[in-house]
Amino acid sequence: MDTTMKATATAPERVACAAVPPAARVSMALTGSLLAGVLTSFGQAVPGLSTVSNSAGPWFVVAVLLCLLAGVRAGRVALPLAMLLGVVLLELMHVGYWATTNLRGFPDFLSITNFWVLMGIPAGVLAGVVAVAVRDRDTRWRGAALGATAAVLVGEGVRALLQVADTTGPVTWVVEIVVGVVLLAVAVLTARDPLGRVVALGVGVLGTVGVLGVYLALGG
Repeated sequence: MDTTMKATATAPERVACAAVPPAARVSMALTGSLLAGVLTSFGQAVPGLSTVSNSAGPWFVVAVLLCLLAGVRAGRVALPLAMLLGVVLLELMHVGYWATTNLRGFPDFLSITNFWVLMGIPAGVLAGVVAVAVRDRDTRWRGAALGATAAVLVGEGVRALLQVADTTGPVTWVVEIVVGVVLLAVAVLTARDPLGRVVALGVGVLGTVGVLGVYLALGG
């Protein structure tokens, strides 16, 4: 090779990827929520996935992940928007499930008085808050976010073992509880100070009692 060419040769120039516009991120999150509802309807027809598809915990986790995809953040205006987005995402999951189920030939009704539609409001608000808190630099907020998520999973799992395990089997609910306990353990172990550990554990335990109490009280 010519030494002149060798001396002047340079490495390929790296081009930085442009950031995804906020509007595009929100659009992807909204589309993802509809898709989650569609997949839930089809999942109920699969023996190994039917029980998971009939549980609320996975929907809550998906709502949190989609809020993160949308780029939610803290702030006087941004936090309420994140909470609103969480509600919209969960309700769009209901719309996707309703539309797909009817198109598959199984009558389903979407009503504002439906238990799950109503629960989508507080659950969506919580999903938005969790998504914001889990991105916080303060491990106490992250611990609280993981503790809240664990509470939703463990609370629903315990309620299911008490009320519906005879018809659905216990495996799915036990797995959900285990996942919740693992999340809570991660929250406690990654806390940097004793107060952070107390916050994570307290939110997880008290939240579990609260979620279980709501289920039992409302009969969902």
